[in-house]
Amino acid sequence: MTRHAIVAGGGIGGLTAAAALHRNGWTVTLYERAASLDPVGSALAIGPNGLRALDTLGAGDAVRDLAAFQGSGGLRRAGGAWLSRTSAEAAAARYGDPVLVLKRSTLVGILADRLPPGTVHLGVTVTSVAPDGTVTTPAGTEHADLVVAADGIASPTRAALFPGHPGTRYSGLTAWRFLTTAGPAGTGPSETWGRGLVFGVMPMAGGVIYCYATAPAPENTRENTRENTREAGTEHAALRRLFGTWHDPIPALLSAAAGGPVLRNDIAFMDHPLPAYHRGRVALLGDAAHPMTPNLGQGACQALEDAVVLAHEVTAGGGLPAYTAARRPRTTEVMQRSHRIGRLTALNGHATVAARDAALWLSGRLGPTALLRQADSLYRWRPPLPDAPHAGRAS
Repeated sequence: MTRHAIVAGGGIGGLTAAAALHRNGWTVTLYERAASLDPVGSALAIGPNGLRALDTLGAGDAVRDLAAFQGSGGLRRAGGAWLSRTSAEAAAARYGDPVLVLKRSTLVGILADRLPPGTVHLGVTVTSVAPDGTVTTPAGTEHADLVVAADGIASPTRAALFPGHPGTRYSGLTAWRFLTTAGPAGTGPSETWGRGLVFGVMPMAGGVIYCYATAPAPENTRENTRENTREAGTEHAALRRLFGTWHDPIPALLSAAAGGPVLRNDIAFMDHPLPAYHRGRVALLGDAAHPMTPNLGQGACQALEDAVVLAHEVTAGGGLPAYTAARRPRTTEVMQRSHRIGRLTALNGHATVAARDAALWLSGRLGPTALLRQADSLYRWRPPLPDAPHAGRAS
């Protein structure tokens, strides 16, 4: 008998879970409260581990074809000096793939195309989920063999399943993201660390450049996770004030983006991991299970991993307890490691920043793979084989 899964949430994790379950023979219903799948956010990074997860859906090559292959880049000081350098070629040689950057809408479209017609139901809010698999929407209640809660960082399902858990907290950092098509020719990838400040530059396919920045700020935009064009001039002015004197091409990119939309949201994360990623017939996935800071660029990749491991475990593995056992240790380590890096970027004392930069510079002198080696535990992950009793692993 065909099993039925309900997925709450039409983001990257929810769409991937739906596609993976469908590929494994499940009937899937996905509810998304928004009126369309037009995504929140501007761009995202997909590392070799995320590409391997997408390969299990037959979607990896579509991403490779539509994403930009990053060239030489690395970590810089605000004045422009390089702290460490690496390249996409070195990453591809070490892991089989580099880190690719693409528009979030591109990945959403690729994933949605792998679902049969009628799977996605837009404008439908899941109002409650019970551990026995009962899902309530404005249209009534229904029961599923599996419920996948991919309902985001403020997940109401997580709060209902684990009411004693403290949930997320503010990291102390706010983030901006924007796209521009008018950057200087030859702009390469880089991330620049200053005193408490970060500015990232990622070229994308089609001449688009994705920029992101973080800075310490009072907690005043945390709930603003959808497109934020409020007082766009004010946001651009804030970026110019913070980063306008940094190394090229940052000032030119800020000027090129003036007048365009800027997304801004406060960065929240989970300080204490959940005791489990499931309860009864309900599984938590992605930000609903392990919200993390963006410092490792692994938020989307970990959701992709979650989805393919979940589909494997509930189809041919050990069920939801095996899903928790496979995913909780890995995502907890990634979540905590990302937060530690975020704390390093937030240092602003002259002495502490100088010591941090000196350590990074010395590490960079160890060769072009020094920075990459620190990513081995992230990028060497492999998805579970179809007949494997145990889920995704590092090689």
